[in-house]
Amino acid sequence: MATTSDIRNGLCIRHNNDIYKITEFLHVKPGKGPAFVRTKMKSLTNGKVLENTFSAGHKIETVRVETHKFQYLYPEGDQFHFMNVESYEQITLLKDILDAPELLKEGEMVMVQINTDTDLPLAVDMPASVILEVTYAEPGVKGNTATNATKPATVETGASVNVPLFINEGDKIKIDTATGSYIERIKE
Repeated sequence: MATTSDIRNGLCIRHNNDIYKITEFLHVKPGKGPAFVRTKMKSLTNGKVLENTFSAGHKIETVRVETHKFQYLYPEGDQFHFMNVESYEQITLLKDILDAPELLKEGEMVMVQINTDTDLPLAVDMPASVILEVTYAEPGVKGNTATNATKPATVETGASVNVPLFINEGDKIKIDTATGSYIERIKE
């Protein structure tokens, strides 16, 4: 058993008969009253986000997880196929367990968290950013660059991303997987 002082980002805990991953936390020590920990947790079974407050010293049950490197192979309907790069074992995960499935490119490396008690995959950690090629973008209007104007562009995985007006078809761009937003253009 752990306590609230052990809470950190990425920690998996059992709460309300479900397994949650801590995505955000804040230790609060008000001037009056007892300290507490405000958390934002994501359910690893259904993907719902729950905000919860634990009083200081509250006992929490941690779930032991191992992280393994997997390579994304291909999609099949709502299922995504991955291969363990060490053992070459293949697993199939539902789209709901992935944070940004629309940004996954075949061959991309991800980290999969596996519950050591049941050997079932719990969560997929995407890389912080991915580099994708723009397959469709409206042409930018000359002279319309005084402001931070953006336009929608479609990337090779089919996802739509808002990009600056100077981005054209064939450009490679870096995308933040947490927010799905444009970071920069990659020069070759």
